[in-house]
Amino acid sequence: MIRIGPELRAPRSLGRPVATIGAFDGVHKGHQRVLADLKRWAGTLGARSLVVTFDRLPRKLTRGGAVPCITSLEHRLVLFERLGVDACAVLPFDRRLRRIPAREFVTGILCEKLRVRGVLLGYNCRFGRDAEGDYALLKQLEREGVCVARRSARPARAGGKPVSSSAIREAIEAGDLRAAGKMLGRPVSILGTVIRGEGRGGRLGFPTANLDLHHELHPPSGVYAGTARIGRRWRPAVISIGRKLTFPRPPRKDVVEVLIPGLSRSIYGRDVEVRFTRRLRDQEKFASAEALQKQIREDLAALKGVGK
Repeated sequence: MIRIGPELRAPRSLGRPVATIGAFDGVHKGHQRVLADLKRWAGTLGARSLVVTFDRLPRKLTRGGAVPCITSLEHRLVLFERLGVDACAVLPFDRRLRRIPAREFVTGILCEKLRVRGVLLGYNCRFGRDAEGDYALLKQLEREGVCVARRSARPARAGGKPVSSSAIREAIEAGDLRAAGKMLGRPVSILGTVIRGEGRGGRLGFPTANLDLHHELHPPSGVYAGTARIGRRWRPAVISIGRKLTFPRPPRKDVVEVLIPGLSRSIYGRDVEVRFTRRLRDQEKFASAEALQKQIREDLAALKGVGK
């Protein structure tokens, strides 16, 4: 997938693509419908598909305060590529971009800089200054010969309710992996960079990968069965989220550790995607290192059949 940075220099090989706009936090079932519609439209025109997204969630600036993201930018890019998107332009969502009128956003950024020939909006997508841009504006620009407008008017539903990023956040925070997975259209997952920990897992005989999630939302503290993607291969994994209660001076914040059986090579500095299959147990404080080792062996035994 072609990634276009904030300078908006689209390669000539991209031609004149058709584009869609949005934060796409979670890349959930509703987003997947929009992207599928975009790909179909691009196919009928013999064009390439382009997603225009932002380096941070717009609501972080418009509503103030920290808003947890379901998927970080790097995670969204991984999911876009997996869904077959040809290119993605990442715009810095700053105060300057926030003040751009919707008409100027389309004519100046999409059409002039990115050479977009058509724009597809999700059924409830708005854009530009004060969210003034909508499908009606795009149709007006179409009549003026600026670009072709399409709308994806098929809202996704799960459990009889509309799918939304806010509902998915609530489900993940509550530990309801099943409900969140139905809305996501895939298992709940995180993407993190492997960083150096304290090495306690290795000394116990069970080396783990500590993940920096870059502010991604994760399920509640506990131990989970799941899978981890190393390269192109998904491998069974035990995921621990918590404060390492067995050891002295536990950290103040939850630490995310992944135990991948049979992994012998170093993966420090690499991004690892992890999917959650089911919750195994709560975090516990064990009386000894031996008791903890026994429990880890039981956790690994619970992986039988996971990822197959």
